[in-house]
Amino acid sequence: MKAIGKLLLSLSVLGMFVLCQPRQADAQDGYSTYEELTNQLQDLESSYSSYANLQSLTTTLGDRKVWMLTLGSGDVKNHPAVAVIGGAKGSHLLGSELALKFAENLLNQTSQDSIQQLLESTTFYVVPRLNPDAAEQLFADLKYARDGNAKATDDDRDGPVNEDGFEDLNGDGLITMMRVKDQAGKWMPYSNDERVMVKADINDGQRGSYQYYSEGRDNDQDGKYNEDGEGGVNLNKNFTYDYPNFTPGAGEHMASEKENRALMNFLYEKGKNVFAVMSFGPANNLSKPVKFNKGGVEKRVISSWFKEDVALNKYISKMYKDELSLKDAPSAPAQPGDLFQWAYFHYGRFSFSTPGWWTPVVTDSADEKQSFKNNKAEYLAWADQHDVDAFVEWTEVDHPDFPNKKVEVGGIKPGYMLNPPYEKVDSLAQQHTDFITKLAEDHPDVKLINFETESAGDNLTRISVDVYNDGVFPTASKLGERNRWVRKVKLSLTLGDGLSLVSGDRMRMIDSIAGDDDVKASWLVRGDGDFTIEAGAPITGFSTIEQTIN
Repeated sequence: MKAIGKLLLSLSVLGMFVLCQPRQADAQDGYSTYEELTNQLQDLESSYSSYANLQSLTTTLGDRKVWMLTLGSGDVKNHPAVAVIGGAKGSHLLGSELALKFAENLLNQTSQDSIQQLLESTTFYVVPRLNPDAAEQLFADLKYARDGNAKATDDDRDGPVNEDGFEDLNGDGLITMMRVKDQAGKWMPYSNDERVMVKADINDGQRGSYQYYSEGRDNDQDGKYNEDGEGGVNLNKNFTYDYPNFTPGAGEHMASEKENRALMNFLYEKGKNVFAVMSFGPANNLSKPVKFNKGGVEKRVISSWFKEDVALNKYISKMYKDELSLKDAPSAPAQPGDLFQWAYFHYGRFSFSTPGWWTPVVTDSADEKQSFKNNKAEYLAWADQHDVDAFVEWTEVDHPDFPNKKVEVGGIKPGYMLNPPYEKVDSLAQQHTDFITKLAEDHPDVKLINFETESAGDNLTRISVDVYNDGVFPTASKLGERNRWVRKVKLSLTLGDGLSLVSGDRMRMIDSIAGDDDVKASWLVRGDGDFTIEAGAPITGFSTIEQTIN
């Protein structure tokens, strides 16, 4: 039996595209394990030391680093920045890969003047894998789609922790699903693809014939299967906005996890120059921008993007769809406690999120688009057309919890619906690199223009200047204007010896300047001497004028 089990496991490994095979010296042929990701990040820092700096935000309970690669040159803390974050959802290996390859692609182009100029004026904080402990499960001997970190948790709140995990009943090294033939069951095979199980709708004349569970046993005999296994807190449920209290996987309280806290602490304390957060995760406001809800912005706890911010989201969405070859994205709303919502509502930055890939359009023999009412059936139809071995056929097993009943194990292989075959990653990564690069080029950019000095009478001079935002992004989102974490634009006049201020403010704080807009300023001074005007913020960069009045 052991030999058969090993054979089944070997065959499964050969078919699994989400596994990362041993990396060749000249090319990568699979998704990156933690060790490979670490090596690649260290190689990038070593090869591009003028532009890249690698640091660890924290060490997880699984003894893995949460890496952050800072890209840029010069005064990176005072250049407008984009935070690029992957892997908050642990089983979303593609998100980690797209973030990693964004850094790699950008650094590989530093011989180009345009990229050098971008990195001289813009900073990128790249966190490829926020939850490395969860991601590593798809490379383990027993593979399943895990989104919880390494914290031991009591998800069913019965006292013991991690007491009801998965069992590999068919010995293939994968955790899929389990169906039990039962007249009282609520599930049935889907009419258009009997590999897929759906809930029966009695109002449509349907009757269930199966019970349906994840693969395993009821170890604690509570009537539930695998509800309290290894894999504790889902970091993408643990952020502070719209936190889902008392939800399995969300943690004991918001921001309970060191990974979440490390990221938030960095962004709050040192990421003052971030104007946009680009995350790869389940939500998608790039293919389908958020909608304005007037009631949502009038509540005490704001639950909608402001109208002006929605308009910018639409502009960025169009840019994204122009860059991406993959069309017809499914609806992918925000989820309680996720990174995407936190970045806008609590951090106050423009927040953009995409899964990076979804099931492409499936066509028939006449090249006509097929319509599906079930996303699993749609995915399997696409996988069948593209020779992706994505399904474990239903196979009967003996199950001690169900004596005298037919029990079968099977289903879509873990991680497959989120993560495309690895050969598609390079193309997707280049498209997303091009998009993020264009997004960054639109950063808020404060400049002092239309500077003038004119005599205003005996020993008096009028100084005037326009504080102009040369970017597309405003210097703060509308939500950010209400959020003390977003720095305002500071305008200051410094007078040297021989000059005194007659009227005007030596320092002025400007809430926000819209893209391609300006704020006018003027001062009246007496005497002769040097003076300096400076305007800017970490999120916009700084502009300075130094002049002398004789």
